[in-house]
Amino acid sequence: MANNLVRSIGLVSAVALIPAATAALAQVDVSTYKELDEFMSVFERVRSEYVEQVDDKTLLRGAIDGMLASLDPHSSYMDEREVGRLMSSNEGEYGGLGLNVTIEDGAVKVIAATEDTPAARAGVKSGDYITHVDGKLLYGLDLDESVDQMRGKPGTQVKVTIVRPGRDRPFDVTLTRAIIDTPAVKWEVRDRVGVINVTSFLSRTTTEEALAAMNAVEKSLGGKPLGYILDLRSNSGGLLDEAVDLSDAFLERGEIVSQRGRRKGDIERFYARPGDAAKGLPVVVLVDAGSASAAEIVAGALQEHHRAVIMGERSFGKGSVQTLLPLGDTALRLTTARYFTPSGRSVQEGGITPDIAVPQLSDPDYRSRPRLREADLRRHLVNEAKVDDDVIQEDGKPDPRFAMTADEVRKKGIEDFQLHYALQTIARLGRTQTAAKGAATKGR
Repeated sequence: MANNLVRSIGLVSAVALIPAATAALAQVDVSTYKELDEFMSVFERVRSEYVEQVDDKTLLRGAIDGMLASLDPHSSYMDEREVGRLMSSNEGEYGGLGLNVTIEDGAVKVIAATEDTPAARAGVKSGDYITHVDGKLLYGLDLDESVDQMRGKPGTQVKVTIVRPGRDRPFDVTLTRAIIDTPAVKWEVRDRVGVINVTSFLSRTTTEEALAAMNAVEKSLGGKPLGYILDLRSNSGGLLDEAVDLSDAFLERGEIVSQRGRRKGDIERFYARPGDAAKGLPVVVLVDAGSASAAEIVAGALQEHHRAVIMGERSFGKGSVQTLLPLGDTALRLTTARYFTPSGRSVQEGGITPDIAVPQLSDPDYRSRPRLREADLRRHLVNEAKVDDDVIQEDGKPDPRFAMTADEVRKKGIEDFQLHYALQTIARLGRTQTAAKGAATKGR
């Protein structure tokens, strides 16, 4: 037993599973020692008897991947290459097609296509499966290997084969790889309304850019807009601090979000400071099934403080926090906490339900296209509070206001129905607010 224990401690330390192996193993029970001993037996058998020689690094990496794969879909080990890729995406520029993907049963499944990228312009949609790249089967590869197949030199073409639920046959799409320059914030003025499109929270300047965009809106109009639309559709999240800061930009006071770890007392709360960058003007937040994590923190905070009308469709439902733990040149991305809205509600599995459910009628595949959400991912964290079936079901009974077909919507010149409806809503809220101020002035 003593020899086995020494062997086990050596292995655990080598693969960086436990930083202080001796102290940690002293706290585990006998059954854990047996499991570690069995692992070493398997390790040695594979080394000595597998049909081909496999280096120890490959076996140990496989052991780490297998351990983390038994947790939730957002925890993973990152080698030097993956850490470098993460750093490049955090800097806002990387090469590829502009896809946010996951692995489901060995197949590559699209979570969302980033706006204004080769994939989005080609019509790749959430729920699509990518089966081949240039005729090469992707099935069975891990996520990083699949992503590497899709990336390449900017300007080169790649043919991807897509299986779309609802279509009888796969189809091919030819895309031109590009440097994916992803500005965190884009803005425009539509019908005297400031539209602030936040594409991700990966940049540490997201809030700064959003505030600059609001100032640019006022400058272009020569005065205040009727209100603001904060477009968080297909925003897959990013940094918690940026989500807190952007929420704070619209709130005067109150809790924004709380982060709760494994232990009862492990709670961190984030609060708003005085000052509303929108100066009390009406705000609509647009969300969809691709709005996740940090985007849901913003939507949840503004919804529960009644600072904005949440519009669109139910969000993704990722209510967990990942911490990047450096391990020399590699890193461990580990789920370390859950986050909760100001009322103490977790969005895990259920997501944020909009105040006004508005379908994207301008998309002809909207009604038939399946949505991929957190609850669809294998091994996702189960919400500590039961999520109502009504929340999980798609937006309930059809609203007669939204009975138009995509052709009818396009004939009216509407390219983005959700944005169109949000603009109409801001106009109504703006008129109501102006009338209320006028009545208050007369009553003085």
